[in-house]
Amino acid sequence: MCLSVPAEIISVDGQMAKASVGGAVRDISLQLVENIIPGDFVLLHTGFAIEKISKEEAEETVRLLNELGEIEDDMPQLNY
Repeated sequence: MCLSVPAEIISVDGQMAKASVGGAVRDISLQLVENIIPGDFVLLHTGFAIEKISKEEAEETVRLLNELGEIEDDMPQLNY
């Protein structure tokens, strides 16, 4: 399964940016998106911004991921 997570752009330097992901700052690639500026939100997958999203979309996605994490804590683990 592939998962992308919301990230807030802190700074942009050409095709690279610094982004905050859950408070952790990391370097990400902007090669797959256009017109990204500090303050924008993107979906991040394996170090690449893959889509620009709104702040509201980012907040809703984080809320849902947190909710899934809470549910997962209550579920028995499957071993393969």
